[in-house]
Amino acid sequence: MYSRSSEPVRFERDCAAVLVPQGDAVTLPAGTAGYITQALGGSYTVFVEGNLFRIAGQDADAIGKEPTDPLELAAGASDDEVEQLVWRQLRTCFDPEIPINIVDLGLVYEAVVSHRDDGERTVAVKMTLTAPGCGMGEILVDDVRNKLELIPTVADADVELVFDPPWNRNMMSEAARLETGML
Repeated sequence: MYSRSSEPVRFERDCAAVLVPQGDAVTLPAGTAGYITQALGGSYTVFVEGNLFRIAGQDADAIGKEPTDPLELAAGASDDEVEQLVWRQLRTCFDPEIPINIVDLGLVYEAVVSHRDDGERTVAVKMTLTAPGCGMGEILVDDVRNKLELIPTVADADVELVFDPPWNRNMMSEAARLETGML
């Protein structure tokens, strides 16, 4: 399920990172060498000295990669069009240890787009984790919030972490179960 890339990386500058799966914020110094193990959804998981670290897409330049392009939305887009973009953005969020997006993993229970009086929108998301004690929970919640707030006209994303109902593998899409061998 997890393959190590043959692409070595060397950090070109000090870089904020998150230790996986503990969720601790650290700084990897310039000159640190490692390997990219996962590059999905605009973020990177890097193997360095026996540990895994998540590098946010905004820091991609630290490992010689291009940051992701800004999102675009047609002027006057409907709530339905925004909701479609919300679900596309959610599919760019990945658990750093599992190379499957959180939608196909079955972690997103609900995503509701609301229109505010000022013309802006809010998005309310209810999601869970594969394991309640996962140290990456708040990191994933922040990733979801940040990616949704990149959508033009979305002023605020409220991401709630819930554990009822508890996640189980039957919540995964068929493609995700096939990819992980959990059919």
